[in-house]
Amino acid sequence: MKNIALALLTTILLTSCGGEKKKNALENVLSSGNIELMRKKRTELVNTQQKTLEDLHLIDAAIAKIDTVKKVPLITTLAAKATEFTHYIEIQGNVTTKNLLVIYPEYNGILTHVYVKEGQTVKKGQLLAKIDDGGLSQQLAQIKIEADLAETTYARQKRLWNQNIGSEIQYLQAKSAYEARAKAVKQLEQQISKTTVKAPFSGTIDNIITEQGSVVAAGQTPLIRIVNLNDMYIETDVPERYLTSVTKGKEVKVELPVLNKTVATKIRQAGDYINPDNRTFRIEVAIPNKEKDIKPNLTAKLKINDYTNPKAILVPQSIISENAEGQQYLYLVKNKKENNEGIATKKIIKTGKTQGDYIEILEGISNGDEIINEGARSVKNKQTVKVIGVE
Repeated sequence: MKNIALALLTTILLTSCGGEKKKNALENVLSSGNIELMRKKRTELVNTQQKTLEDLHLIDAAIAKIDTVKKVPLITTLAAKATEFTHYIEIQGNVTTKNLLVIYPEYNGILTHVYVKEGQTVKKGQLLAKIDDGGLSQQLAQIKIEADLAETTYARQKRLWNQNIGSEIQYLQAKSAYEARAKAVKQLEQQISKTTVKAPFSGTIDNIITEQGSVVAAGQTPLIRIVNLNDMYIETDVPERYLTSVTKGKEVKVELPVLNKTVATKIRQAGDYINPDNRTFRIEVAIPNKEKDIKPNLTAKLKINDYTNPKAILVPQSIISENAEGQQYLYLVKNKKENNEGIATKKIIKTGKTQGDYIEILEGISNGDEIINEGARSVKNKQTVKVIGVE
């Protein structure tokens, strides 16, 4: 090394001494105005430059052979390892239930009785409220008396007819009168039944909307809201590109931010109709609700498992680069020696789906390959590198 330094110093001194002479000679050529002389001088300078570059390469090669301290990039690597990769798509939805209903009356009149309170649990068919029937009960009582008389008359006339006593017309008149009265009783009973309000399903009284004593109109005045929290589900729209991957039975993670709760469930129904307005199809995701803390209209975030690869190779997205042709690549360490030095080798790859900071490698990487991690952006192809850590 000392000999090389001494030789370089001598060269620099000689060059500086002769530099003044060359400078003066160059000025003479430039001031001569002779174009042929200028061209000749230029050729000499080009040849000298080429000779200097060749000498520099020879010196660099000589230094590299005897220099024990090399400037080699320090990197870390990770081993390509096949692992299970589960990909999710994220969609928002609202919690709802089919057993959520606002009950409307079927009869016009005064709401005379409300038999339940808010928060009360009721069973299917239980009486909730009563509307004044406007005298229909009295009419029913009178018609029932007439119907009983018509039934008795018909039964007697039938016995006589069976004994061949009396005329056929008397028998038919008694039968017709009885059937007409029976039909009238049934019609009035149906009308009166509309004055009672019963629970359509088992659940909880969420709200008494109309108070007792109010005048209500059939199909217009809301009376009571009833809800059942047992059969909860999320209904949401999914883009049509997921039609083949988001299907019935797929696993779903439901996050409820307000409750700070995550529920594992599955898709119970996937629609067969594509909405032409937004190019989506509808799905239903069942939500178990044993604690009754999940309420209708809660906002939920759905993570739907649309893709699973049991033997996927995953790498950080940060180590992948792209060339001018749009090809993605990363670097492997090849020919690794005992001193942990190796050759950085560019590898063109094909990627798949991403999840968080990682991306799936579909082609270009094999199980066990040593991939450059830290330092991947600073190395060059075929460059010597030193591995200082393996993940």
